[in-house]
Amino acid sequence: MKLTRIFFLFLLLAFAGTASAQTKPAYQEPKDGQMKTYYMAFLKKGPNRTHDSLTAAKIQEAHMAHINKMAAEGKLTMAGPFMDDGDLRGIFIFNVKTMEEAKALTEADPAVKSGRLIMELHPWYSQKGTKLQ
Repeated sequence: MKLTRIFFLFLLLAFAGTASAQTKPAYQEPKDGQMKTYYMAFLKKGPNRTHDSLTAAKIQEAHMAHINKMAAEGKLTMAGPFMDDGDLRGIFIFNVKTMEEAKALTEADPAVKSGRLIMELHPWYSQKGTKLQ
């Protein structure tokens, strides 16, 4: 099961760019309640990354406080950085009712507000309660 989830996440990341370019029908929750729409924000390097190290550290501290607050409120299911030094810096997976709410939460992040990060937001359909172990 763990290998299946890792493979699914790999496929999701591999096809994220091509899937967003295609027109798809609106997502609908199945009647059996086994699937759910989450919202995934891909955090990318932003246009304003020239902060001095002290300012960058303060922005990062505020970014982490924002993540912890969203998690404590039950709105953020998972978050984390990517371990390479590419343009894609991290992800947020939101457990909220609408794309607009996920967008507002991401835009409120101090790293996004400062321009150190930008976001790309997508609805993600997955088994309810999905977790990595």
